[in-house]
Amino acid sequence: MTTSGSKLLLIYTGGTIGMIREKDQGSLKAFNFDELLSKIPEIKLLDHKIDTLSFDQPIDSSDFGLIQYRELAQIIYDHYSNYDGFVVLHGSDTMSYTASVLSFMLENLSKPIIFTGSQLPIGDLRTDAKENLISSIQIAGLKQNGRPVIKEVGLYFEYKLYRANRTTKVNAEHFEAFDSPNYPSLIQSGVNLKVNYSAVKRVRKIKELVLHKDLEDQILLLKLFPGLNQKVFESLINIPCIKGIVLESFGSGNFKTDDWFVEGIRRKINQSVPVVNITQCSGGQVTMGKYYTSERLQKIGVISGSDMTTEATIAKMMFMLPKRLSMKVFKTIFEASLRGEVSES
Repeated sequence: MTTSGSKLLLIYTGGTIGMIREKDQGSLKAFNFDELLSKIPEIKLLDHKIDTLSFDQPIDSSDFGLIQYRELAQIIYDHYSNYDGFVVLHGSDTMSYTASVLSFMLENLSKPIIFTGSQLPIGDLRTDAKENLISSIQIAGLKQNGRPVIKEVGLYFEYKLYRANRTTKVNAEHFEAFDSPNYPSLIQSGVNLKVNYSAVKRVRKIKELVLHKDLEDQILLLKLFPGLNQKVFESLINIPCIKGIVLESFGSGNFKTDDWFVEGIRRKINQSVPVVNITQCSGGQVTMGKYYTSERLQKIGVISGSDMTTEATIAKMMFMLPKRLSMKVFKTIFEASLRGEVSES
């Protein structure tokens, strides 16, 4: 396994990691990423050829949407044949959403796309930015027998590389900001990089990269809570423009048993609006029909999100809705693993 000699593209989209603190006022501003090596001279020790590219207007991750997803995916697609891997610097707040969407937009991926960021600016004394960035570059350049070790979209933070579409942000203050509750880490960074080969994506045959730019964002995410009443529920699910609904249910997929709730969901499914059931719990999975409270909805065609994260579920729906599939085919494909986003039984 080698950790040198790769050609990598570093893409800055925005976020804390690309900021420096002005000495006089203490405010944060983005620095010129063409000067990256002068800010972090340790990167030279990695012996990689690193090019940098920044969004024309770096953006806070809270403002990311379809336009930015397409811009980022297009950049990677356009430069794909010229680089061995990519590192994307992104704000941590919605990093799991963007990384999950990219995993669906880029089909037949056989090179690493590593997302990373930081909780503190790169110029701060106690910053986590340098370690996250240096290790992400090292992982993106990691090869075995001349081929990349990582062949998927990953998210690196605080000594761990995760499959990106399995991650969620769990802490706004600690350096260990992300977790992958239902899938093991791909790499553990310590004195050496310890690769979990049983968890990383395997590519048996390299195929041409396919870019899917058609996405749909008219999606309702509804987190159930005790006391949700009929008027509020119906006012939300009956918004005319909604093309898909994601329900965060209780425990292993349990819902309210009121007739008005079940009938409301039935009407949307009959209108060819797919409804996906995922759990509010940080770990575990939905098991439709395990209890009576989910059995009724299973019978009317509610889709099981199994152990997918909210971020991956939204991303997958954005990706699949434009395909205009029948409800039966949509359900079958959604419940299957496309990019390793869900555990297969």
